[in-house]
Amino acid sequence: MIPWLQVDMARVPGAEVELRLMRRGAEFSMMLGPNELMNSRLSGSEEALATLACRRLEAVKRPHLLIGGLGMGFTLRAALAVLGPEARITVAELVPAVIAWARGPMADVFGDSLDDPRTEIREADVADVIQAHASAFDAVLLDVDNGPEGLIRKANDALYDAKGLKAVRRALRPGGVLAVWSSGPHPAFAKRLRDAGFEVNEVNVRATTKRSGARHVIWFATKPEGGR
Repeated sequence: MIPWLQVDMARVPGAEVELRLMRRGAEFSMMLGPNELMNSRLSGSEEALATLACRRLEAVKRPHLLIGGLGMGFTLRAALAVLGPEARITVAELVPAVIAWARGPMADVFGDSLDDPRTEIREADVADVIQAHASAFDAVLLDVDNGPEGLIRKANDALYDAKGLKAVRRALRPGGVLAVWSSGPHPAFAKRLRDAGFEVNEVNVRATTKRSGARHVIWFATKPEGGR
């Protein structure tokens, strides 16, 4: 069997952890200690995050999406595949090395998605981007950690508390959608979404495109039309 080799490592801003990029042949893995955060062969739930969110925006002529976390680009590429030419996608990535990996060792994985004219990559904390905008996005897609409880960076918890959800609701246009990826269920978070004034739909999806394997959770929280 081909062994895993470490390609690079990077510090996560604001956290005492190291993110490692591993490679085995054409397969890539991002590791945090003993935990695998993502693998280039397991993209089903991240793709579903984008495709199911975009399905909720079919009536929007020029949708503007904000994606929190570039990762291996699964969500970005899936969104580009289903959105029309007038769509805009802003991706906020906190770790500079992740952007460098996308343009460097993982360039074949990303294809031409970073150079697509609909794509804007910002080296920024998605929480700061959300705070800086009001009624700017038709969808906010969050895949910045392991779910509503920060594994990589405790500061990520602030995205999912009552204040953070209020900021997301403000950044969304009426009828806009917040989509949140999680490695597992979190009943308290679903309640927080409802308490924040969202209409909530929880969907279980496979980690792969096959019918077997681990299941992940995606919440789709819609800001009501006419909502502020």
